[in-house]
Amino acid sequence: MKKQHLSLIALAAAAAIPGQAAAKAGDIQFKIFATYVAPDGKISDVKLDRIGLPAGTQTKADDNVTPTIAIEYYVADHISLETIAGVTQHDVSGRGALNGATLVSNAKIVPATLTFKYHFGRDGGIQPYLGAGPSYFIFIDEKPGATTRSLGATRQKMGDKLGAALQAGVDIPVNDKGLALSFDAKRYFLRPTATWYAGTTEVLKTRHKLDPWVVSAGVAFRF
Repeated sequence: MKKQHLSLIALAAAAAIPGQAAAKAGDIQFKIFATYVAPDGKISDVKLDRIGLPAGTQTKADDNVTPTIAIEYYVADHISLETIAGVTQHDVSGRGALNGATLVSNAKIVPATLTFKYHFGRDGGIQPYLGAGPSYFIFIDEKPGATTRSLGATRQKMGDKLGAALQAGVDIPVNDKGLALSFDAKRYFLRPTATWYAGTTEVLKTRHKLDPWVVSAGVAFRF
């Protein structure tokens, strides 16, 4: 009896989700997300050090939540190309010998990304997907933190960097008009270089393992 009850509950839950036609070639889908960005930021290499970083210095970029928009075009019935638009802001703080020190302040990142996605699932049902593609991180308006300023740095620059992204997610239909709930996760892989200057002279250059997790939840509308 318990198994029969569970089966009936499962059928009722499936029936409660309104179906919508599967996406076809030429369809466009917009998504509006709240996005959690969790970068690493660890130093992978010190290329130049003229300000005397203490031995054992390590770094970590802080997390952030930001709105993002995704635009998706279906090139075939189960295959789409997606790009995202958004800006996220982060500080980079010291770990180890400089634990708690601020090294980079208010670095804004535009994560230009294009993923090639394959959608699974049956017509009218939940649509999980997998994707992958290139990314190009553009850094804007970053500044040296209080600690690196005290060590003599007057300017800081993160080098724009080409990387790659892996993606997985699911679209859950809400009605038969193209509205859906969407959940998405991306893992980026990139190694940007950070440079600090005293005037026009380079005084510190480090390479970083940024590799952020980017997790999003929101709504999608397809037409």
